[in-house]
Amino acid sequence: MSTAPVVAPPSSSASRKADPAAPTVTDPALVRRAVKAAALGNAMEWFDFGIYSYLAVTLGKVFFPSGDPTAQLLSAFGAFAAAFLVRPLGGMVFGPLGDRVGRQKVLALTMIMMAAGTLAIGLIPSYATIGVGAPILLLAARMVQGFSTGGEYAGASTFIAEYAPDKRRGFLGSWLEFGTLAGYIAGAGLVTLMTALLSSEDLLSWGWRVPFLIAGPMGVIGLYLRTRLEETPAFAAEVEKAESDRPKVPLREMVTGQWRALLLCVGLVLVFNVTDYMLLSYMPSYLTGELGYDTTHGLLVVLGVMVLMMVVQPFAGALTDRVGRRPVIAAGCAGFLLLSVPALLLIREGSLLAVALGLAALGLLLVCFTASMPSALPALFPTRVRYGSLSIGFNVSVSLFGGTTPLVVTALIGATGDVMMPAYYMMAAAVIGGFAVWRMAESAGRPLPGSAPSLEAAGTR
Repeated sequence: MSTAPVVAPPSSSASRKADPAAPTVTDPALVRRAVKAAALGNAMEWFDFGIYSYLAVTLGKVFFPSGDPTAQLLSAFGAFAAAFLVRPLGGMVFGPLGDRVGRQKVLALTMIMMAAGTLAIGLIPSYATIGVGAPILLLAARMVQGFSTGGEYAGASTFIAEYAPDKRRGFLGSWLEFGTLAGYIAGAGLVTLMTALLSSEDLLSWGWRVPFLIAGPMGVIGLYLRTRLEETPAFAAEVEKAESDRPKVPLREMVTGQWRALLLCVGLVLVFNVTDYMLLSYMPSYLTGELGYDTTHGLLVVLGVMVLMMVVQPFAGALTDRVGRRPVIAAGCAGFLLLSVPALLLIREGSLLAVALGLAALGLLLVCFTASMPSALPALFPTRVRYGSLSIGFNVSVSLFGGTTPLVVTALIGATGDVMMPAYYMMAAAVIGGFAVWRMAESAGRPLPGSAPSLEAAGTR
């Protein structure tokens, strides 16, 4: 057991008030708890995305009856994308609130709302039962989810970044996206199992509800973990500097006072989320709808790629601590620019091996972003406005470009007849992301802006 000196819980640290620049040494047990609780919330968010994406065809039939399968799929993805329209509103509410009252309290609140929204979808009657009220209720539940997730990713990444030692922020932050992949695999794996075990009639009548109903117990577990956390050292130090309750930071200051960092955030999040949603949300439907691939086999291949990404994720996070965030993100942008077309051509070749290789190439390139962004994005903003500014920049970009990716690409293929549109879309995103990473400053191994250096207690590895 380590005997190295450890700073007391941040809220009671008198030494920091005397010397705000004094390094922070955080209890490693608190760091581990913070990472687990933040990653579980992200896992729950993507559990929902996984089941919604993999059930898109079924949900189209349940809530949007039509003789045209493409119209049904577009309607289902439209409801999926609609949630992203309210994400910036959620970010504008939860982000500034997190800078005002603390990260931990807001993250507990977003967990409750996420669980409630997902659970509600599983309880909505079908279109055949209540008519047009069914898609309206689906849209309302998606709006609740979207509003809550507006404060989730920025808060979770901020929470981990502010707890992590400077030299291990990349590695610890990478576990946030490990949670993303775990949640997505759990959701998609459950849907794949049900698709294999249930008849089409059973899946359509009641089976599709089961994954959504699981969200309730998951939310209770996540809420328990988050309520046991202490506030981050960086936020506690900011409160102490004010010597009273935190002053309210105007929303205008979070935007106009951080405009350069916000633009960089939007560009980085754009390439991160376009490629993320393309691979994890859109590709299962692309394999089935555009290429006529067997549904179960297509789902299993994408799940296998996600497992590969999970294995690589922590190692890639550690790499960003060694070589920096910028080189790793730049490598991902260059890879998507050069390899998107060859990878999609491999996928379109149709054999199991070719599809697996094409998707694996895209998945490994995506790891360059999933391993880097949780530590790179919070480092764009100072402590005083970090949660709020990051929430606004992140959610504006996700709403405009990330969550709309399945809908836009499906519509582009329908309008042009060009099934290579997914590759072109990823290439365009890579160009924008490349420009953003060129303009960003390196943050690996350095204190977060506005925070004291954060050290790891000796002998804790």
